[in-house]
Amino acid sequence: MRLQPVPGDITRPITDRVKEALFNILGTDILDATLLDLFGGTGAVGIEALSRGASFVRFIDLNRSAIKVIQTNLEATHFAVQAQVVQMDAFQYLKQAVDRSFDYIFVAPPQYKGLWLRALEILNEHPGWFSTESWLIVQIDPLEYKPTQFPAFTEFEQRKYGSTLLVFYEPTRTSSEANS
Repeated sequence: MRLQPVPGDITRPITDRVKEALFNILGTDILDATLLDLFGGTGAVGIEALSRGASFVRFIDLNRSAIKVIQTNLEATHFAVQAQVVQMDAFQYLKQAVDRSFDYIFVAPPQYKGLWLRALEILNEHPGWFSTESWLIVQIDPLEYKPTQFPAFTEFEQRKYGSTLLVFYEPTRTSSEANS
């Protein structure tokens, strides 16, 4: 199903090729999973997760047009009941008290502004958003990437698709967790 786009150039929609590759990587682990879609845009990633069996997706976006498009796309795909759409600055949202942890956190902010690093810094300070088995997935232009180290999570994989880079992180395991 074709999703409605956000008017103008405020969002950078994920390409079908990258979205397909991402969900091939996630495979059946998406079944019954929860996802936090920061910088929701059109809602394409979260809606794809729901279409593949995710139980719940929370979409965060500051832009009013994007919020309306996400809501329209959720209604058109009949997934509105399994979703929550929040119009709010993603960074302020992440600084709030954690009300649930997510199996997947997808971070795809506007390009070339270092926003992905800012999101990771805040998630590092508020690790309650992800569980011990969560994945944090960042979508950026490869030119934006720089190696990072955070106590709360560790990079474990990268996949490049043309001008899109997916970077995967998992919660850092303590030595007692690694031995169990």
